[in-house]
Amino acid sequence: MSEKPDLNAISHDLFAVRNEKLAQLRAAGEDPFRANWNQTHVSTECPALLPEGVEEGPEVSVAGRIVALRVMGKASFVKILDRGGIIQTYFTRDALGEAYDTHFKKMLDTGDFVGVRGKLFRTKTGEVTVRTAEYRLVSKALRPLPEKWAGLTDAEKIYRQRYLDLVVNEESRRRLLVRSRVVEAIRRFLWSRDFTEVETPALHAIAGGAAARPFETHSNALDCDFYLRIALELHLKRCLVGGLDRVFEIGRVFRNEGVSVKHSPEFTMLEAYQAYTDYRGMMELVRSMIQKVCADVLGTTVVTRPDGVTIELGGEWREAKYKDLIVERTGDPQWFARTKEEKIAACKALGLHEPRTDWEDFEVTNEVFGKLIEPGLIQPTFVTHIPKELCPLAKVTVGDDTTIDVFELCINGQEIAPAYSEQNDPGVQRKMLEIQAGAETQKIDEDFLLALEHGMPPAGGLGIGIDRLVILLTGAANIRDVILFPTLAPEAQA
Repeated sequence: MSEKPDLNAISHDLFAVRNEKLAQLRAAGEDPFRANWNQTHVSTECPALLPEGVEEGPEVSVAGRIVALRVMGKASFVKILDRGGIIQTYFTRDALGEAYDTHFKKMLDTGDFVGVRGKLFRTKTGEVTVRTAEYRLVSKALRPLPEKWAGLTDAEKIYRQRYLDLVVNEESRRRLLVRSRVVEAIRRFLWSRDFTEVETPALHAIAGGAAARPFETHSNALDCDFYLRIALELHLKRCLVGGLDRVFEIGRVFRNEGVSVKHSPEFTMLEAYQAYTDYRGMMELVRSMIQKVCADVLGTTVVTRPDGVTIELGGEWREAKYKDLIVERTGDPQWFARTKEEKIAACKALGLHEPRTDWEDFEVTNEVFGKLIEPGLIQPTFVTHIPKELCPLAKVTVGDDTTIDVFELCINGQEIAPAYSEQNDPGVQRKMLEIQAGAETQKIDEDFLLALEHGMPPAGGLGIGIDRLVILLTGAANIRDVILFPTLAPEAQA
């Protein structure tokens, strides 16, 4: 049995070989790192310039990274990758003369960046190709790309060396381009609804707007501690107080909590607030937004998961009350009249890990929702009127003081977007925050309460996890697959 090759040793040898080539180029008066190229077209534009049946097209000037080299005697094919995709180029000794043998064949490697000028033509297989009349090496890759063009398969390298993943994995490139288009489409939609985009601080004196553990830091200049924001909410509501009736922000949020396929310590949120509406107005907003974004980015409102299950985002979406879903799943019409101990026993009978005895009553119930109900909500579902303890920033439901006017939009088995009828009564808001804070009243944002006391209009508020929305639209299996550079522990030093 042959021994497995030492890839690190091979890479080191190739690094030495390429450095030698660079030294030879410089000795001959050519420094690729001081060169540039006038790129007139990208790969996606070239096919339209050469209609079917036309043998030769116009001259183009393209540039990109060499991802495939098929070197032959007097003629060679080179595929280069630019921002649009891959374009094939054709190098010949007849066109390039002595440089074909002394420079092209000896100095160029996969991974190098080149500029190519020439006329378009079609090969015998019909592939649009640039017939190279002139080329230039504009950046030398001193380390090789992953050996196989099939792409990276090691998960650690995919996330830690995303720059390589983007070069060799077309699917990764597609997902992250979809993410960019999703954010662009969201902005266009909200602008069309007369929303104003704002930027609020990432450093907060008090970590508010959500129940989450923050990252802590210290300002040397101000000599005080700050927290990286765990939500965008409280500053955006200050904008409502200030008269900005429709505001939104797309920003990074940080929570010093667990890491999983659905959770990242650093993620992106959209939060939007609209005066003179409520959670039902937010239903129309988020449904219209997601349908428009999906249609604009994917060209359809139907999403097909990798397992073949289809999710229809078009049309009307189901509404279901939280309490009704709990009763339906537990089979117990008296669930909400049971003691906490009875609910814990019922959880065990339902096959759940037994909730901790120090949990609050509402936490036991929410365990049933999170483990047994939410994962089954594949088609879009507005889960409405959730327990008031789960959010201190929303209005209590008229006629049921145990719930709040809130919905959680669940799609594909996970929450995509919560939305509220925002609490604007400063007295009630203070009481709710005091209940949430318990003995730690120093965690109450007094400046936010002061703002409310100056008057905030009735409003609906909405949050969307951008990462989860992109997971839905791309079929990604892991939140890290849709974050360009996900948070990772530092690589162990050799």
